[in-house]
Amino acid sequence: MIILMFGPPGAGKGTQAKLIEESRGFVQLSTGDMLRAAVAEGTALGKQAKAIMDAGKLVDDETMIGIIDERMEEPDCAKGVILDGFPRTVAQAEGLDALLSRKGKKIDHVIELTVDDQELFNRIETRAAETPESERRADDNAETLKKRLGVYHEQTAPLLPYYEEKGVLRKVDGMQGIDTVTAAINKILG
Repeated sequence: MIILMFGPPGAGKGTQAKLIEESRGFVQLSTGDMLRAAVAEGTALGKQAKAIMDAGKLVDDETMIGIIDERMEEPDCAKGVILDGFPRTVAQAEGLDALLSRKGKKIDHVIELTVDDQELFNRIETRAAETPESERRADDNAETLKKRLGVYHEQTAPLLPYYEEKGVLRKVDGMQGIDTVTAAINKILG
């Protein structure tokens, strides 16, 4: 099973992906983690990605899709994967579809966690207030969230109609409690 998680920063995608991973034995594939692992392992694509990143550039779609392809071939991905943070553009979505088609696979579910922007700011403030300063994430502040939300609404949210047209997009009210959101996702996954 292949699941894509969408939603603005702070919507709970990572939390829900971890819960799916634990309950169903799927593997959460974070593009950032995959990039770091490919670079650390020194794979051909990892070396290519490192050269791009060292030059201060974003890793191109073709390289990223190649890294996802390599990772999905690992035995732990056989049961299912949850992609979090990819795709971010329609071009990436089309590239991912082409990759999966070559493998005889398809995206089973695209789950969008919907949360209004004000709630996201409330969550970031609460998390920052409840976390000791020494353990606080550098991006746990309103200014960073504002920038990340802008990028999400401008670049990633336009992907949602792409998946809606394919009939795989399911929306879950991310304003609810964690357990309620998890139950809604489990209902979608069957």
